[in-house]
Amino acid sequence: MAQGGTFIHEPDPEFPGWHSWRLNEGTRFNTHGLGRMIIRREGEKGARLRLVDVESRHSNVNDNVHGGVTLALIDVAMFASIFTVLGADAAGSVTLDLHNQFIGAGRIGQPLDVISEVMKETRRLVFMRGTVEQGEHLVASFVGTLRKPSIGKVSPP
Repeated sequence: MAQGGTFIHEPDPEFPGWHSWRLNEGTRFNTHGLGRMIIRREGEKGARLRLVDVESRHSNVNDNVHGGVTLALIDVAMFASIFTVLGADAAGSVTLDLHNQFIGAGRIGQPLDVISEVMKETRRLVFMRGTVEQGEHLVASFVGTLRKPSIGKVSPP
């Protein structure tokens, strides 16, 4: 399933129950800066986005996951979640705010998950919260707001 030609969201044969989450155009930041991501719905209002391969390119000087990678993954997860949970136009939406608390260090070599929950949806806004986890290890928590596109506007292909 693709949305407006922008995202590829289809069952992932390597991870049953999960769907791929990637841009149709492979030259953007999501592909080169982050890498392979998969997503699944969790509960009525939630989704889990996983960065499958956490590599040395994602590390800081302490050999932990760089904070910028964590923040970028949260941002991508919010968009993937509104598509997965609400069927909303992720391509035409924008991040209005993102508040993050780093709680622990993410480790290289282990998948990194963002668990997002839609708290409220209005005509134009989606309010979200969530956590970043590696297994049982809590890496960060966040709250954020996305603005959906204006009614009648179409996302670019």
